[in-house]
Amino acid sequence: MNLQQIVSDAIDKKGNTKDKLIEILLEIQSRTEGNYVPTESLKMVSESLDIPLSKVYGVATFYSMLSVKKRGKYAIQICNSAPCYISGSSDIVKIFEEVLGIKMGEVTQDGMFSLEYTSCIGACNLAPAVKINDKVYGNLDRNKIIEIIASLRKGGE
Repeated sequence: MNLQQIVSDAIDKKGNTKDKLIEILLEIQSRTEGNYVPTESLKMVSESLDIPLSKVYGVATFYSMLSVKKRGKYAIQICNSAPCYISGSSDIVKIFEEVLGIKMGEVTQDGMFSLEYTSCIGACNLAPAVKINDKVYGNLDRNKIIEIIASLRKGGE
């Protein structure tokens, strides 16, 4: 399916009103290979909803659940807020980088995983914590990270 069709379908599904912008962008992202909102689609949404492109781009780059850069099927967002940092999030970053063979901001060659920082995910009691797509994982250590990655590679949740 081409990008124009994805955008058109997302607007038809979510509604052609300005208040549906985030929902439309999320829908486009979920249907785009690379798990992101392509720049060209932002222009299409801007024109369709009669919203300035700067505002559409601002929304797409402000919210951590949206990305304008290609990501893996499983977008691993590592919390870098104070509680997670104090609890060892920098060590968690190193473990994920080692296990996946990529650095922060990169995507694995198979397109399965990407690593990125995010601000607070509301799981301070589980620090250090990460969010993988919509699921939060906490109290992480090397063994838990290896188990999580293995499970996701097998298609688990």
